[in-house]
Amino acid sequence: MPKVGMPKIRKPQLVQATMTVIDRVGLHSASISLISKEAGVSTGIINHYFGGKHGLLEETMREILRQLSVTITARLRELPADAHLQRINAIIDGNFVGYQAESKVAKTWLAFWSYSVHDPELKRLQRVNEKRLLSHLKIELKALFNKDQAELIAHGIAALIDGIWLRGTLNPEGIDASKAELIINDYLDKQLTFYSQQ
Repeated sequence: MPKVGMPKIRKPQLVQATMTVIDRVGLHSASISLISKEAGVSTGIINHYFGGKHGLLEETMREILRQLSVTITARLRELPADAHLQRINAIIDGNFVGYQAESKVAKTWLAFWSYSVHDPELKRLQRVNEKRLLSHLKIELKALFNKDQAELIAHGIAALIDGIWLRGTLNPEGIDASKAELIINDYLDKQLTFYSQQ
């Protein structure tokens, strides 16, 4: 967590520099020296405000999560409360377009995803993100399915989002948001048909 008093211009500058360096050399080779050089600051600034590389990595992950939350919340605000299918699509879309689809952001996500397996704080942040996604989905799905069905389908959609996102990030052509939406909507349509016949 950055210390109080960190100049507002410095924090985004360092987060952007961190993602740029991770994009270029990978997480393990993203040294304080390379990041500070990219940001045009001294290594002492990073150590002073973030306590070193790990603190800066945590702040970078938090910023990516904040941006995701802001994007999805803004999209949901634009839609009527009863437009459940549109709202589900807004949640899906928020994971695949804009800031989240930028190459350096996607590569940083991927690096953190693997790194969080062995890092308690990054793992906690990943769990917060997962719970937020499931919560958004379940709110909308409970209007279309019973509680148990909504829970199961929310996990299915979340798994599809993660899987499609991972494949897209590893693909040189990047993430295809429209294809992701088609695949997930196909799954959702099948669930709606299946449960309506019960």
